[in-house]
Amino acid sequence: MPASEDTYALILAGGSGTRFWPLSRNDKPKQLLDLFGTGTLLEQTISRLEGLVPFENILILTNSLQVDAVRGIASMLPAENIFAEPAKRDTAPAVALGIGLVAARNPDAVMMVLPSDQLIKDTAAYQSVMRDALEVAEKSDGLVTIGIRPTWPCPSYGYIERGELAAISGANCAHAPFEVKRFREKPDPKLAEQFLAEGGFSWNAGMFVWSLHTVIEELALHAPELAAFVSEIRRSKDIAATVAAQFPKLTPISIDYALMENAARVLNIEATFDWDDVGSWVSIAKYLDDAGNENRFNETVSEIDSRNNIVFNATPGTHIALLGVEDLIVVKTGDSILIAKRNQADAIKKLADILPAALL
Repeated sequence: MPASEDTYALILAGGSGTRFWPLSRNDKPKQLLDLFGTGTLLEQTISRLEGLVPFENILILTNSLQVDAVRGIASMLPAENIFAEPAKRDTAPAVALGIGLVAARNPDAVMMVLPSDQLIKDTAAYQSVMRDALEVAEKSDGLVTIGIRPTWPCPSYGYIERGELAAISGANCAHAPFEVKRFREKPDPKLAEQFLAEGGFSWNAGMFVWSLHTVIEELALHAPELAAFVSEIRRSKDIAATVAAQFPKLTPISIDYALMENAARVLNIEATFDWDDVGSWVSIAKYLDDAGNENRFNETVSEIDSRNNIVFNATPGTHIALLGVEDLIVVKTGDSILIAKRNQADAIKKLADILPAALL
């Protein structure tokens, strides 16, 4: 099935580079890294859309620190499809900007909003789910979310609670959409276990699909500031100037709080493709080679009496050896070395508060 000219994708590719320091930096966050030797996560995100969305209909939002790197990676897209946000304003203003840019091009569009930093390997299964989501969005009055089936009671993700099977007239989907009862905040471990035991919950992957008509109506009802911004972009004769003047004034808020939790109808399709948000060095570990004794590495290491370590060496010509250590994360780059306890992986971002500015 050829890609429809009315189908658009907005890829969110901003953010900071703190979780994977010292490999990641402010101008090179996770999605711009080739962590697995298979291309950057941003490249993979774009490649998954081939045949699903015309490349001229793929838009990328990033920031001024990363825009040059993004342009280099996304050279297959028209240069005018890559935008640097003029200020940091969280996901709702960013998504509103994308909605406005798409609306200025095609008011009849159906669009996807996609993160750029998730690992998905099964492109065929991904496209099958997204085609169904596009059809549901086109033929319903709902905002569609893609949920991930929980594999463990993770307290670090938001959850989507599903209700009844949705009735969508004219839709013929292999992946059934469900009405969404409500979004649930990141739970404590005990509540996460309850969600898993009950069933009917998905992880919120931050993937959304909607028709412009529906999402603009919902913004007008629940986020009038953002709706006005979208309208300004649609009317503007100089979009760049309008965005530069108005975007920094928008209230910082997430798209979940601003829109999804308040919308009249939200639908959920549970993904059948593999998914990993690779949120820390511990997440990366399972994709690295096994050196024995539960040590994981990207380059050859030497070890004696060492166990359960993660070693990532980004400096060719150097060698790392481990002696009598366990549960460590060791990352070496040209100008920095990180040595951290494995159970502190989620706290690595705190180092940004104390590191020299030149290393961020």
